[in-house]
Amino acid sequence: MTEAWLVGLDVDGTILLQDETMSPGVVEAVARVRDAGHLVTIATGRSWIATQRYVEELGMTAEYVVCSNGAVTMRRVGDEWERWNVETFDPTPVLDLLRDRLPQARYMVELASGQRLYTQQLDDWTLDGGRQVSFEQLAEEPVSRVVVVSPGHDEEDFHRLVADAGLNEVSYAIGWTAWLDIAPNGVDKGTALERVRAELGLDGERVLVAGDGRNDIGMFGWARALGGRAVAMGQAPDEVKDAANEVTLDVVDGGLARALNTLPAPAQVRAGE
Repeated sequence: MTEAWLVGLDVDGTILLQDETMSPGVVEAVARVRDAGHLVTIATGRSWIATQRYVEELGMTAEYVVCSNGAVTMRRVGDEWERWNVETFDPTPVLDLLRDRLPQARYMVELASGQRLYTQQLDDWTLDGGRQVSFEQLAEEPVSRVVVVSPGHDEEDFHRLVADAGLNEVSYAIGWTAWLDIAPNGVDKGTALERVRAELGLDGERVLVAGDGRNDIGMFGWARALGGRAVAMGQAPDEVKDAANEVTLDVVDGGLARALNTLPAPAQVRAGE
């Protein structure tokens, strides 16, 4: 008997195109998979405030949603959402290291409450309800993430910085528009999805995750270790594709819809037995 799958989807470059419109066929594919009885959710680097609209627009009914690269997992309670699991760390050592090397960068932290503190305005980041503070104030309490944006620096610069600074006690990801996103040690989308899978009591072999970025590599490793499916988008960097066990079409060509449409329909299989 075919059972329900847990499906975890990245947002940017997977669900969404660069102009923030939906990838071709995604709305229909998510509805089909959801109506077939699978549990479809989001696993994103975005904060909850920048994620909720897509949960609603896609008509997702999942009880849990993974945000902030796994540091925050939201749970639906009736018509509301609560912060079900939040991972935090002391950002002081990381911020001190980074300020020495990137004194002109723009910094942001996300508190356990979800509020964002930032030193300067960050383009393309949701700062609604946030507060501009001094650099020293960023480290006054534990945070779930540190974001560094440094105009003029590219991915190679960030890779060198990470190696030079010895950022081995935290988890980090380099975004496709060249920012550094730092999470608590050992935390990624995969660790959060495993907590959700265990809570729901789902079979590990029936997980499918899809993404296109370096912050999806941990999630891919988690799915593969369980015997599940890790799907890289066609435009993903080679190291992301290498971490997956499937590669689909580019996001502009409807790669996510193509992958989702390969999932079986549990209700139909049971009805035919």
